[in-house]
Amino acid sequence: MSIEKTFARTLVTSALPYANGYIHLGHIAGAYLPADIYVRFKRLSGQPVLYIGGSDEYGVPITLTALKEGILPKEVIDRYHSANTEAFERLGISYDIYGRTSWDLHSDTTQAFFTKLLKGGHIDQQSMELWFSEQSQKFLPDRYVKGTCPKCGYEDATGDECENCGAQYAAHDLINPRVNIPNDSSTPVLRDSKHWFLRLQDFSAQLKEWLDGHDEWRANVKGIANGWVSELRARCITRDTDWGVPIPLDDAEVEGKRIYVWFDAPIGYVTNTRQWGIDAKGDSCAWELWWKDQSTRMIHFIGKDNVPFHAVIFPAMLMGQGDYILPDNVVGNEYLNVYNRATGKAEKGSKSKGNMISVRWFIERFSRDAIRYYICAIMPEGKDAAFDWDEFLNRYNGELCDVVGNFVHRSLTMTVKNFESKVPEPGAFDDEDRALLDSLPVQLDGIAESIENFRFRQASERLIDIGRRANVYFDGKAPWTTRKTDMVRTATTLYVCCQVVRALCTALVPFTPDGAAKLAGILGVSLPVGGPDGGDDGWNAAKEGLPAGTPLQQPEVLFPKLDPEVVEALAVEHAAGQAT
Repeated sequence: MSIEKTFARTLVTSALPYANGYIHLGHIAGAYLPADIYVRFKRLSGQPVLYIGGSDEYGVPITLTALKEGILPKEVIDRYHSANTEAFERLGISYDIYGRTSWDLHSDTTQAFFTKLLKGGHIDQQSMELWFSEQSQKFLPDRYVKGTCPKCGYEDATGDECENCGAQYAAHDLINPRVNIPNDSSTPVLRDSKHWFLRLQDFSAQLKEWLDGHDEWRANVKGIANGWVSELRARCITRDTDWGVPIPLDDAEVEGKRIYVWFDAPIGYVTNTRQWGIDAKGDSCAWELWWKDQSTRMIHFIGKDNVPFHAVIFPAMLMGQGDYILPDNVVGNEYLNVYNRATGKAEKGSKSKGNMISVRWFIERFSRDAIRYYICAIMPEGKDAAFDWDEFLNRYNGELCDVVGNFVHRSLTMTVKNFESKVPEPGAFDDEDRALLDSLPVQLDGIAESIENFRFRQASERLIDIGRRANVYFDGKAPWTTRKTDMVRTATTLYVCCQVVRALCTALVPFTPDGAAKLAGILGVSLPVGGPDGGDDGWNAAKEGLPAGTPLQQPEVLFPKLDPEVVEALAVEHAAGQAT
């Protein structure tokens, strides 16, 4: 299995969010928080890692929004790119670059991919039936048409796909079609249009062999990918639109057509790596180390709806280039739904239902550590999860605050007060002291193992378990009592507690970076920032502990508790459809 290979560096990507709406907590749970936790761990461990993201800025929904608002598509993407960039930054999603597919550089990258595949015989031209508006005198790509789904009867299905049941179908299968653009009330008709198709079937054997070599992948990803590979066929990669990457052909039939968004979007990872190399290194060729060197490990973090593109289609496109690496893992999460108090059931997030919680709304009201911790604790890794306001309150207050935060605060407060703001010199260790001290490297290794294997919920549980064990130790040793009769015993207890606090300081970094930074300041600890060039191993450095005599700053609350009344009021606000 490829997990056993040794890699010199890791390239991490998160699915490019569509610049046609605000990111919400479902997006964060699917592709962004797990990637950021992983990347922060890699950086802290001193391992070279590059984190690439950006906006997906072409496609029909964007032009449709522009038509409905009477503005240019560029105005739509600028609005949402700016808003989502800020939301990611405020949540602490620590990209090395957050780029754009509307960049000229992206057209260059995409056209190079297209040309290579065309020359390799993997792209051909076919005629297909598409809906056409005689009133507007234009072909109508996917969302420009609405009608009744031929599979489930949903009456608001788009031209080639049903949002309700997920079915895909040919244009002529749509029932009762209607034009879905402003000022056009006509009934569309079918006409032939010539387009370019990627021959995915050319890569069937190669894809199957590659997938078979990754038994370590999650079952949901393998299952979806193998299902696609078993029935691959040519897939259209162009659309009748003037918004997108131009088709790089000297052909009159490219007039009014562009490369389709599903083809160009994943190439955005390459574009943004190219731009990072120019910006950060001043080297237009720096990207090749990350995309063409076999000692680079590439990992995609996505939601399960993106599995076919990242585990089948994009790898086929990479295979067709001849010299690119392939993803070593595609980490696909299930969906984060929203718990409905009225029905007592979890519901899929929906704009029409008004139950999605936007990141920009949430981050105005809660700390990013609170959001990050709760979403990690319920992360939908093996099955769908649901955001529940009561659970959010109880888990943040009851676990991060009461278990970890409380242990840190009472340990350091008593140490600062009784030992001149320094880590005390311990006396002889008893069995309980040694057991707790010996467990710390093992517990840190356990968290690292969970993160390396993309089990982030387990990693957060192991983090909290450090605090739970330490609280049992603290309560058993009762330093508030021994300080009256035995200061050597008290010093030993608090020395051991300081070692736990030091381990927690590092363990918190991937999950709650603000609390970790605050604690590092109190302890006088340096947390390496790492990056694409690697750095010091700050993770294993935590196992060395805090020497006796280390000065300590006055402790402060790392994780302020949430007020139940405030949370309840915001839950009501969200239920009213105002969490946008």
